[in-house]
Amino acid sequence: MKLIGMLDSPYVRRVAITLKRLDLPFEHESLSVFRTFEQFQRINPVVKAPTLVCDDGTVLMDSSLIIDYLEAVAGRSLLPTAPQARAHDLRLIGLALAACEKSVQIYYEYQLRPAEKRHEPWLERISGQLVAAYEALESELEKRPLATDGSIDQAGISLAVAWSFTQLVVSEHLDATQFPRVKAFAEYAERLDLFVSTPLM
Repeated sequence: MKLIGMLDSPYVRRVAITLKRLDLPFEHESLSVFRTFEQFQRINPVVKAPTLVCDDGTVLMDSSLIIDYLEAVAGRSLLPTAPQARAHDLRLIGLALAACEKSVQIYYEYQLRPAEKRHEPWLERISGQLVAAYEALESELEKRPLATDGSIDQAGISLAVAWSFTQLVVSEHLDATQFPRVKAFAEYAERLDLFVSTPLM
């Protein structure tokens, strides 16, 4: 299998770490949707990162769909099977992916849109959504902490990847001291070999 995309994308990094967590061999081609658009387009005309090229040549996209496929290949899941526990982890993943999405939107507003074209009410809205996602994650971890025993599941991978990305690109849009549990877990995850060998930058 071949994973296409830059590791500074939280979605690409999430898939790369999952591949390693599932012990699935893969090649990584670090293509940018901006700087190497035409080269990326030859692999996937939609130019969406991450893209996974399966062993039979099938091209998949969207991190959650790719991970669903990878778990089928591996024959095991990084989610619990009991419905209540699974719902809890899916909630964490959904919040983490929302935080990623809002971080990307804020970053693009400042990096790609001319200053005179920025719409402040929109920026306030998505910044508020970013904070709300991390407030909800902090609340969930207060009620039920994630394990820090040397292993990590999909909820933990997604949360840590999201937090590290937010801190990299839009840290000024939230006060990290308000989310000590999220911050501490992400710092734990970033020390794991899975994360160290899959650096954000």
